[in-house]
Amino acid sequence: MEFDLKTIEALAPDQASLSAASKLTKRSNWPRLEKHEPQALIWGECQGSGSNPYRVVVDTGDHGYKCTCPSRKFPCKHTLALMWIAATAPASFAAAESSPEWVNNWLGRRRKTTPPPAQPIEGAAAKSIDEAARTDDSAAVEDGAAVERREAAQRKRAEDTRQAVSAALDELDQWIADQLRLGLSGFVDGSSDRCRRIAARLVDMKATALAGRIDEIPSRLMALRSEEKPDAAIRELGKLVLLAKAWRSAPDDPELKRLVSTSETREQVLANPDARQVESFWEVLGEEIESRRDGLVSHSTWLLDLKCATPQFAVLLDVAALRSAVAGNDDAMRRGADDILETIGFLATATTAAKLIDEVVAAGMPPAAPSLSVLRLNAALAEHQSKTDT
Repeated sequence: MEFDLKTIEALAPDQASLSAASKLTKRSNWPRLEKHEPQALIWGECQGSGSNPYRVVVDTGDHGYKCTCPSRKFPCKHTLALMWIAATAPASFAAAESSPEWVNNWLGRRRKTTPPPAQPIEGAAAKSIDEAARTDDSAAVEDGAAVERREAAQRKRAEDTRQAVSAALDELDQWIADQLRLGLSGFVDGSSDRCRRIAARLVDMKATALAGRIDEIPSRLMALRSEEKPDAAIRELGKLVLLAKAWRSAPDDPELKRLVSTSETREQVLANPDARQVESFWEVLGEEIESRRDGLVSHSTWLLDLKCATPQFAVLLDVAALRSAVAGNDDAMRRGADDILETIGFLATATTAAKLIDEVVAAGMPPAAPSLSVLRLNAALAEHQSKTDT
């Protein structure tokens, strides 16, 4: 049995669900749409507000469904939207040779029945799929009237950001010249305070990504032997000079904007028609989880495209707060956060270590966790070493 709009209207729990579903029928909201005709199944992944998309599967024969979202409405807006797409744009679904494991798990748990045709619930508030579509269309018309104002505001914000970043790079050039004038030895010894001050200044001037890069220089220097630090400092400062020069020559280059100011959101990348999008099977080659000086955890996963004849690689980068990584549901991120806490003590004073410990304990890590004991010990050793050096 295929879907029609009247069936979807009857299945919807209320008018609000239909209106919400109408806003999710755009193809850009669904990175994956597939069907398996022998099993009369359609499924898809709808990008929600979280990092992982909601998985939706619908049996077109008996209208059974399952969605991983936490909604208490049945069917939810994601399920209704998937049915809506099947009714109005069936060509959007790619034919699959077999159903994925999560769909098979759902099939194994459910009892397939043959329900009567969907009928409106007596006494329920009136629902109209046409009204939902009209609401969406009128919103689009209203949005169209404001497009010019919105675009003008975006252009002004972009120009303001460009001017602020340009001024930040001028200030960075002067800062680098000061470090060279005062001597590399003094820079190496006082890199933590000096980098922190200029990084804070760059954040105020909207060069956020560049500030994060500068804030990580002290940790790189501290990991080296004393005789290696001056050369490493020259290399780090030289990279900053080259990056500033490259940005000035092409301030609108997306990669340079990521390195200097900020990166696009996932929604902006998906909405960009020039952005390269590849659907394939990927093999995980390796991963790295590390803590950054700005308190975030960076999780990098290197992937290999298995469908491409020539080697094609990709990097999946996920950045989360250390506190969120401890409290979250991602086992890999939690293990990574625990490993990080065992190794970043040399970056922390006793004060900053205590603050970090308070944060992760508040997020759910046991106060007696071995990693926190190691962090306390490393911080104490670092504090003792600093007093000995002075």
